[in-house]
Amino acid sequence: MTGTGGLRHNKIISTLLFSGLFILLFQFVSIAQTSRENLQKTKKKLEEEIRYTNSLLDKTQKSKQNSINRLQILNRQIEKRESLIETMNREINETDVEIEVQALQIQKLTTELIKMKEEYARMIYFAYKNMNAYNRLMFIFSAQDFNQAFRRLKYYQEYSAYRRKQAELISILQVEVTRQKKNLEQNKSDKVLLVTTQGEEKNRLTKEKEEKDRSVKELSQKEKNLLATLKEKQQNADKLQHEIEKVIATEIKNAAAKAKTSGTSTVGAKTEMMLTPMEKELSSSFTANKGKLPWPLEKGVITGIFGEHPHPVLKYVKVKNNGIDISTEKGAGARSVFKGKVSRVISFPNMNKVVIIRHGEFLTVYSNLESVVVKDGQDVSTKQVIGLVHTNGDDSRTELHFEIWLGKNIQNPQDWLVGNN
Repeated sequence: MTGTGGLRHNKIISTLLFSGLFILLFQFVSIAQTSRENLQKTKKKLEEEIRYTNSLLDKTQKSKQNSINRLQILNRQIEKRESLIETMNREINETDVEIEVQALQIQKLTTELIKMKEEYARMIYFAYKNMNAYNRLMFIFSAQDFNQAFRRLKYYQEYSAYRRKQAELISILQVEVTRQKKNLEQNKSDKVLLVTTQGEEKNRLTKEKEEKDRSVKELSQKEKNLLATLKEKQQNADKLQHEIEKVIATEIKNAAAKAKTSGTSTVGAKTEMMLTPMEKELSSSFTANKGKLPWPLEKGVITGIFGEHPHPVLKYVKVKNNGIDISTEKGAGARSVFKGKVSRVISFPNMNKVVIIRHGEFLTVYSNLESVVVKDGQDVSTKQVIGLVHTNGDDSRTELHFEIWLGKNIQNPQDWLVGNN
């Protein structure tokens, strides 16, 4: 018979191998679950955005009038749908990898289980042949001295404990193999459902692209009207920009006057905003929140992007946007994206009401408001409702125009709002 040292050695090796298998399994499961969970969160967010965009499309459909706004919402819907399909494709690939690794893991666990069962069977057979009560007593009492008898007794005790440990490990491993097989079958079912759902999304995408093509074709036949609308919109944008520049000039002038009265240096006061310590702190706080600012609406879809870009229908025509246009639901409230002070509330023909809020050296602009609940000089807080967005009666369009200025420099609002980096 081997000594107690051999038993300890076998026991340690067996435990280490078994623990190693579980560590590898745990690491894989953790990584796979994290990756799948992230993809599922992205998918859920896209699905929510698609449902919201669908609701906006349904409302514009009721107007029975094709419009640029509807086309832009449809374009966003198509973009979201394509992102959803791509996310689902990644999830399918992740599931495929997980299925392959799980199958390999099950094979390894099953092989280890067979080995442990075979070893356990040999131990039982050995115990049956050599370790009955009579043989054990004879083996112990035949020892040369007390120390040897004690070691032999200790050997029997360790051998019995080792057998019990092997039986426990076999039981645990058997449960784990069963659990992994169930997980594998669940992943296979998930993949089938994902592939089916992805196919349905592709069909919806095809129909949306066909609708887009029909809209573009229909709208392109109204070129004169579109050009006239575009010209009017550009004129309104120029008026708004001129008004914003006047506000900036007034703020600079007022700040310079205050600095002169207080005896502060006015170097650069004619071209730059002079900021009080409190305004400097507000500017720094605004800058620190770049990419984190809340949306100027509780819900919405960006249907007009910043900068110069091709017209969605008219070929060889480019449009310029000093901010972004956000389509939303009728009755939606416009919100201040950061704490500040209302610089101006203005009414424009064809643009309805406009609110300009100052945040230190930053200005935020909210136009196309039906009604306003703030006034010049009023302090506002982050997410405070400042007015209701106007809804156009012809095409049921409810769209907020939003801009951000840093001094005299126009900023891309999508760089500043949360979820748009």
